[in-house]
Amino acid sequence: MTSPPSASPRRTLTRALTVGAAAVLATGLGVVVADQASAAAGCRVTYTVNQWSTGFTGNVSVTNLGDPITNGWRVEWDFAGNQRVTQGWNATVSQSGAHVNAASPSYANSLGTNASASFGFNADYSGTNATPASFSLNGTVCTGSAGPGGPTSSPTGTPSQPPGSSTPPPPAGSKADNPYAGVQGYRNPEWQAKANAEPGGSRVSNNPTAVWIDRIAAIEGTSDSSSNGAMGVRDHLDAALAQRAGYIQFVIYNLPGRDCAALASNGELGPNDLPRYKSEYIDPIAAIQADPKYASLRIINIVEIDSLPNLVTNTSGQAGGTAMCDTMKANGGYVQGIGYALNKLGAIGNVYNYVDAAHHGWIGWDSNFAPSAQIMLQAAQASGSVNNVTGFITNTANYSALREPFVQPTTTVNGQSVRQSKWVDWNQYTDELTFAQAFRNQLVSIGFNANIGMLIDTSRNGWGGANRPTAASTSTDVNTYVNQSRIDRRIHAGNWCNQSGAGLGERPQAAPAAGIDAYVWVKPPGESDGSSTLIPNDEGKGFDRMCDPTYTGNARNGNSLSGALPGAPISGAWFSAQFRELMANAYPAL
Repeated sequence: MTSPPSASPRRTLTRALTVGAAAVLATGLGVVVADQASAAAGCRVTYTVNQWSTGFTGNVSVTNLGDPITNGWRVEWDFAGNQRVTQGWNATVSQSGAHVNAASPSYANSLGTNASASFGFNADYSGTNATPASFSLNGTVCTGSAGPGGPTSSPTGTPSQPPGSSTPPPPAGSKADNPYAGVQGYRNPEWQAKANAEPGGSRVSNNPTAVWIDRIAAIEGTSDSSSNGAMGVRDHLDAALAQRAGYIQFVIYNLPGRDCAALASNGELGPNDLPRYKSEYIDPIAAIQADPKYASLRIINIVEIDSLPNLVTNTSGQAGGTAMCDTMKANGGYVQGIGYALNKLGAIGNVYNYVDAAHHGWIGWDSNFAPSAQIMLQAAQASGSVNNVTGFITNTANYSALREPFVQPTTTVNGQSVRQSKWVDWNQYTDELTFAQAFRNQLVSIGFNANIGMLIDTSRNGWGGANRPTAASTSTDVNTYVNQSRIDRRIHAGNWCNQSGAGLGERPQAAPAAGIDAYVWVKPPGESDGSSTLIPNDEGKGFDRMCDPTYTGNARNGNSLSGALPGAPISGAWFSAQFRELMANAYPAL
């Protein structure tokens, strides 16, 4: 989950195979289980391939069917063609001629009886990408049984799936290292319909977007579609099956005392409603997601955005601290609520949890960076295990630029660091990619699994159009240089509501960079961040002046203008003017 691709992430063929001298088709989706005579120790290997014209990503899952291994494991195989490994992850992968050796990483040398380990690699090839004939674990050929005489069958050939079809789920008891890799994402038909109704909207409407479950009523589906839609959780899961999608994304977003530092997305549950959050919100979602009917789907949950970092940055003693954030820190509602969600949802074999990790313009300073990671660890520990966390997501529903090629913390102007500029304001990071990669390292260093991956929401951080800088400024004034050179054109990096001038960012894609599981569109483009003026509603959504284009700001945004678009509806409702601007300013351009 931590490796970048070595070739284009666009897949022209998706295959899922397991190999052996004789093979037996285990499911109708193309998993083949290895089978040939072996020593008594025993092991089973599942080998999946996501292939394009000149390369492929291979994923290997090995299950030890023999005695526990305590001093390191080694998986070996021989390629039948001219495949050449270029990169590996979650194992030390080396190749000599056709022979490949994958050794356990130092942090995971043990492999108990019936325990599994997974690793992956990128490789080049030409001609036919033939499947290896067999695999071995510590010198024992893997037959799929604990001794000789396992089940046999005549060879079935090499099944393959058409482009866009989903790969099968990982073996029982294991999960895909990167749930986004090699599978097609769910396209929400409600969002598609709104996008297609806009001029040119069909250019982007086939991109997968997340489904927001932002109140209890949304679990079963709401009676009107003025905001986030009428379909419920089960409706979306059924639609994902009908599409043959490989993964579907939900935003779990209804904490008690939700969004304690803002008003536009205040929720329906009060600060002491943790019992209701558990029994009326999380439990029903978990029950639906656990239905065996959906076992073939990778269900990805984005867990409670704009929550845990508020307990670090927006309590008493901080600029703009609020009484509600003080309350939620004192009563443990956020930590315990997220812990409960991670526990219930993480127990489901095909569910993957990504916890919200703010963005560089929020917690990029040293005073916020490590403390935010620590409170995220507290929430994971409250779930019973850090294993309930697949990874983290940054920039959710935000606008921070993915890369700032001309403004990096190391950049100097006339002897002055750009960190001294008003825009950077001594932040250690200036863009989202470097922040996400660094924050992942911080999370691993304090106890999270080494194979966690990051997501970056790129739905509205493209900042394209005619005003996008194409070269660094020649100014010798540090503030002028930064303002003329930066990709992010917000008035202040703390501005978050319906930002004027924004554009669609990178399209959703898996494994785009080291440590990044995917670029995703979690905030569906065109759905408002909040209303420009007070609009009464029954969804618990208030009016925040940061969504008012006339607002002159507060301590959290340096008392700057909000930069918000006028005429916006309540949070989650369709905002046509914003969607059209996002398309016009898309980068890469449409």
